[in-house]
Amino acid sequence: MTITEVILRVTIAFLGLFLLARLMGRKEISQMTFFNWTSAIGIGSITANLAVNQNLSIRNGVIALVIWTLYTLIMGFIDIKSKQGRRVTTGDPLVVIKDGKIMESALKKSRVDLDELQALLRQKSVFSLKEVDYAILETSGYLSVLKKESQLPVTKSDIGGFSPKTSIFPLATEVISDGKVNEENLSKLNLNQTWLEQELKKENIQSVSDVLY
Repeated sequence: MTITEVILRVTIAFLGLFLLARLMGRKEISQMTFFNWTSAIGIGSITANLAVNQNLSIRNGVIALVIWTLYTLIMGFIDIKSKQGRRVTTGDPLVVIKDGKIMESALKKSRVDLDELQALLRQKSVFSLKEVDYAILETSGYLSVLKKESQLPVTKSDIGGFSPKTSIFPLATEVISDGKVNEENLSKLNLNQTWLEQELKKENIQSVSDVLY
């Protein structure tokens, strides 16, 4: 392989990767779900081979990059349009601590042990499980933590003696997504379709299909 060919390959690989990354969008670099990780590894490998592997022609390398990118875009479209597809490509967030109690089944499902959980909590400046009300392991691998009320910082409303009404739902729960009712969550909240329809009417919404979230 001549120096000229090396420069040409690297230039094409760099420009191709840059343009395709821009095309796939910011989500590809902002968070690494299972789908994003697979996509990034594949594109990185193809680009590396295109740059230095003389057994791979420039044409075939570019074609491989384009096809892989098309697969990524198609999967991304499915991810946006289908909740079931989203569960396959990115998975579901898992509640690993609920009401201050560790959910062993969720830890087993996510293959996270107690040491890893404590390490993730320390990254959130939480050094004791007693401080945590809820903790959710996101599909990107990050841990979202809701501390107990006694552990939250003082606000102006606290200083002023204002005591807001305690919500019967300690954690925000999705009941409609992409125009479809989440019957499982409604059941967990001890609510029904009638209650949901009444709440929608209060917002002048006539149909569940009109609601994104």
